[in-house]
Amino acid sequence: MDDLRISLVQGATRWLDPAGNRDYYGRLIAPLHGITDLILLPETFTSGFSNEAIHNAETMQGPTVAWLRERSRALGAAIAGSVQIRDGDGVYNRLLFATPDGGLQHYDKRHLFRYAKEHERYAAGSARLTVEWKGWRICPQVCYDLRFPVFSRNRFNVERPGGMDYDLLVYVANWPAVRSYAWKTLLRARAIENLCFVAGLNRVGIDGNGLEYSGDSTVLDVLGHPLSESTDGEVVTTTTLPAAELLDHRARFPAMLDGDAFALA
Repeated sequence: MDDLRISLVQGATRWLDPAGNRDYYGRLIAPLHGITDLILLPETFTSGFSNEAIHNAETMQGPTVAWLRERSRALGAAIAGSVQIRDGDGVYNRLLFATPDGGLQHYDKRHLFRYAKEHERYAAGSARLTVEWKGWRICPQVCYDLRFPVFSRNRFNVERPGGMDYDLLVYVANWPAVRSYAWKTLLRARAIENLCFVAGLNRVGIDGNGLEYSGDSTVLDVLGHPLSESTDGEVVTTTTLPAAELLDHRARFPAMLDGDAFALA
């Protein structure tokens, strides 16, 4: 494992404006060529978190998937963020993970936000995703998934480098400012309990429903200490994750060896 450079793009997503958001986020990420390995965009970065956006959900052959692939290739970095995708009979809050070689993997949000009736309009995913990129194993999840620690639990596996399911846990979100304390607390808990780095990327601004977002995007080390922190403004931050620190911590404090064996249903 080499060190991994990760960029968090904390932007003010335009409401229900996919083309405008592609242009907006495209400008924000353009300077990242050659200085990062992984770029994170917010949850539902083409529309904002809106149940109404379901009516204009794209397919995997739509313009946003093509845009992600093209931007990843041009910037020489992986790019991940979620959009509404119609697939078969359902629409999913789908996190897309594009790589410069043309690869594309996806994760469908497992836990739908009942409080905002997301579960009444969208289909839930069923399987956790682990992506291998630059020698790192990365587990990407979406917003409300953060509240469910069993789904993100890192398990010991002697056959894997580093001895665990993954090395970096990623959350992309539209997490309102009124619940910012929970956001910051839960991100730290996920890092500590899973012996991994955690990146939490949230949006800023006020959406079409009048909800305010305070950002609070962060990258945390294996002890839950911040390597980078953002407040409530538009900002792009790039942080280097030291691979040696991760492996050394697991060697010194091998709590994973005492973990409970289980399988995710």
